[in-house]
Amino acid sequence: MKRLTSFFIAFIICCNLFAQDTLKVGVMLPLHKIDGDGRRMLEYYRGLLLGIEDLKKQGKNIAVHAWNMPANGDARTVLVREGASNCNIIFGPLYSKYVKVIADFCKAYNIKLVIPFSITGDHVNQYPNIYQVYQPQSWIDETTVQRIMINFTGYHPVIVNCNDTLSKKGTFTNLLRQAYDTRGIQYNITNVLNPDDTFEKAFSTKRKNLVILNSGRSPELTKVITKLDTLKAHNPELEITMFGYNEWLMYAKYNKSNFEKYNVHLPSNYYYNENGKQVKALEDRYFRNFHENMQYALPRFAITGYDHAMYFIGQSTRWLQTPLDFEKIPGGGYRNKAYYLIHYKPTGGVEAVKY
Repeated sequence: MKRLTSFFIAFIICCNLFAQDTLKVGVMLPLHKIDGDGRRMLEYYRGLLLGIEDLKKQGKNIAVHAWNMPANGDARTVLVREGASNCNIIFGPLYSKYVKVIADFCKAYNIKLVIPFSITGDHVNQYPNIYQVYQPQSWIDETTVQRIMINFTGYHPVIVNCNDTLSKKGTFTNLLRQAYDTRGIQYNITNVLNPDDTFEKAFSTKRKNLVILNSGRSPELTKVITKLDTLKAHNPELEITMFGYNEWLMYAKYNKSNFEKYNVHLPSNYYYNENGKQVKALEDRYFRNFHENMQYALPRFAITGYDHAMYFIGQSTRWLQTPLDFEKIPGGGYRNKAYYLIHYKPTGGVEAVKY
């Protein structure tokens, strides 16, 4: 009887140790197929599960609870569900209106909160348990300008007005011009509609030229490349490098030769290498598990989820697509400061340089 009692005591202790060693993961995102947000987040969640599956194979004990949190829902009804307060880490939300109530909940229960996608507000500055993956646009613009100042010293800047009334790049080009003015760097401004001889006058024959557009849209990019082709045909000695935008990655499939020809550099917080062996293997595995391909989007949501699982749960500093490198905000949480320059080399090929 004494031995039996000892056995049960040992069994209970082992169970408690196992429970303590089990990492409890919560997912609070719109997980449905009603609209685009739901389908994208469902794919992200599936990628998260694939990462967790790999981590379990490595011997990690992980329990997952997922709750559908649609745009018209109430976060409080989710937070009172069984298991929510026991989570060690929660991924979500997608919608900004839910952040405060979930952040307060996570703070009260000492839960790490990973906000995986772009939101409005400055909650990361107020809550020490928040990990904000996406950087605010103002941070990206300032970092990009600083990188241009460092990487392209000695270049002659040429800013091309694309007459794009829908452009959202005015803030960036104004910031860039202010940086040039502050440093006393001369730059020229030209217009894609200018006659060829007028357009040509904006370029230097003695220095490398750095071309920056005030638009990130594909039609405007095509117009400028056509203009540069004409310019180079008449002035083959001109050295031209283009500095573009993250959106251009969506056009790379059809513009790769042009990007290489004009030595294009693109700032980005991700890099999707469709020819990478590990990427292809994950895409094939996704299809086998879920009987459909990943959506054609950049970045790939499932690969983002996989990277997040490996980083936040597996503590891996390697990723397939989404770099993660967090800095502590004084008095607040953590913001991802990982930043790529994607370079299409004139000799062929692409390199992603992380800063």
